[in-house]
Amino acid sequence: MEQIAPKLLNTGMEALIGGILAALVAQILKFIFYTIIHRKIDFRIFTTTGGMPSSHSAGVVSLATSIGIMCGFMSPLFAIAMGNALVVMYDAAGIRRASGKMAVCLNKMMDDFYKHDINAAGTKLKELLGHTPVEVFCGAILGVLFAFYFHYIVLM
Repeated sequence: MEQIAPKLLNTGMEALIGGILAALVAQILKFIFYTIIHRKIDFRIFTTTGGMPSSHSAGVVSLATSIGIMCGFMSPLFAIAMGNALVVMYDAAGIRRASGKMAVCLNKMMDDFYKHDINAAGTKLKELLGHTPVEVFCGAILGVLFAFYFHYIVLM
């Protein structure tokens, strides 16, 4: 890591890798929390959306924070990255969450309508699409902390 770290420091690759790793850490935490709460292991958690913390928020906020660390928190690049992060977080807690609630309602309606042959309706809609505001906030906090950790501890 000693040879790779200086080459990544203060580059676009630092921001990109930091964002991806922050999202990965969030997915791992999501798996751990799910396993503790439900007392069962489900590896599908690694590929699903929704849940605590938001990996989307962690990834985009880590990316934006990395840009802020490297280019300055008053730079146009940070403004662009943070604007993107705000759109992603709004989408996760707003539109995708509403879609998940709608899927719950439609699945219930289909269960009621096709009581004897649920497979006649096709597969159920995915219900866990979005995040609560708390999940988005925790993902954002994780993203900020991870970006500072990655820049000042891992790469320096």
